[in-house]
Amino acid sequence: MLFNSIHFLIFFIIVTLGYWSLGWNGRWRLLLFASCYFYMVFMPIYILILFFTIVIDYFAGIYIEQSKGSNRKLLLIVSLISNIGILAIFKYYNFFNTNISHLLHLIEVRNPAPYLKILLPIGLSFHTFQAMSYTIEVYRGNQKAERHFGIYALYVMFYPQLVAGPIERPQNVIHQFYEKHQFNWEKAKSGLMMMAWGLFKKVVIADRLAMVVDSAYNNPSEKNGLSLLVATFFYTFQIYCDFSGYSEIALGSARVMGFELMENFKSPYFSKSISEFWRRWHISLSTWFRDYLYIPLGGNRVSEWRRYFNQFIVFMVSGLWHGAQWTFVIWGSLHGFYLIVAAARNKYFPKLTFPDNTLGKAINLISTFVLVMLAWVFFRAKDTRDALLILKKISFFSINDSLESPLNNIEILFSLGLIGLLLWKELKYFYINTESNVRFYSLISLVMILVYFFGVFNTNNFIYFQF
Repeated sequence: MLFNSIHFLIFFIIVTLGYWSLGWNGRWRLLLFASCYFYMVFMPIYILILFFTIVIDYFAGIYIEQSKGSNRKLLLIVSLISNIGILAIFKYYNFFNTNISHLLHLIEVRNPAPYLKILLPIGLSFHTFQAMSYTIEVYRGNQKAERHFGIYALYVMFYPQLVAGPIERPQNVIHQFYEKHQFNWEKAKSGLMMMAWGLFKKVVIADRLAMVVDSAYNNPSEKNGLSLLVATFFYTFQIYCDFSGYSEIALGSARVMGFELMENFKSPYFSKSISEFWRRWHISLSTWFRDYLYIPLGGNRVSEWRRYFNQFIVFMVSGLWHGAQWTFVIWGSLHGFYLIVAAARNKYFPKLTFPDNTLGKAINLISTFVLVMLAWVFFRAKDTRDALLILKKISFFSINDSLESPLNNIEILFSLGLIGLLLWKELKYFYINTESNVRFYSLISLVMILVYFFGVFNTNNFIYFQF
């Protein structure tokens, strides 16, 4: 079910009204049933995969808590293997199988392993990582094993963040399902405003920019450098508005019911370094990799070069998490490379850093944005060949090139104006104040009017649904 659909609007109204009309026993049951329905709208049969992982991790958590010594680690490994195994089969099997076939072809050997014709369950990487965080936290002693099967199932399946995050931790969410929330009009206003702004970012900004991006990236060989540069610039904001828009709708819909989910974005394009960018972008994923991969690899406790190696591995795995394709691996590896080069520069060549004044901050901000934007080329391109072609054409673009776009010049300027509005809003008013009822009704009415008249309603999926 898409957040930018009438179907979801009706679903949200019914579930929210039902939630506030029921007692605690009725509330968790309603949310669990609604979450199952929400997921099954995409592909009903894949609810069985979710059910399998829920059952495995539910009992694993209990037995990990009850066990001692090496048995605890063994149970954790069983839980992790079951989760990673499902990811490996549905998301990575064909990728590795194809690459193995290419390698074997070099020595004229045929790969006997078959190619699986299966669809990737929507949001598989998100709810798998959330389930894994539960058993890891129980193993570490940071979370008590959940005995209530329905509550644990709801932790994994809570509909606002089921298919595209944020990837929650059990310490933040499970206790909230036991709380007897009282309706709070201030929270409801805040949540509804978040949902409205998230919808605006998706259908007015992201889906409008997508028309330019898709036209250029679907046929890069036929586009000139200027057109590809503009498309890449637009994609930088398309993916941000698409993903952060989803996150705001998720956080807002949960907040209306009294739940608080973790913030996933903090104006990432105002970052002045790559490390700062990753403290602001997809925060739930970056902290997941920090806590469950980087720190277990040694974190900052190891030697300098081992630390650089660990950082590179984490970002490479992060790229692979996004998709079973070399373009994603390269995208993640690029960010790891950026981070290592910056750290080495700061230590060995401090004179190459810019001063901490207005000009220096501006240079750092612009250079960080450019590096992130160029890396997005690999994220969006169909394959590495297209990505390299796009980068080559961008490198030699001319201001005399004609802009080839499905939008006319006025629509291009309007799109740039929307980007400017986004940046201005996040710089001046990261959170929209809704304390005044008059202000709330005025702003939400204005945003929804803009959505109605300027939204692009073509049922585009959210980009991160594919992960």
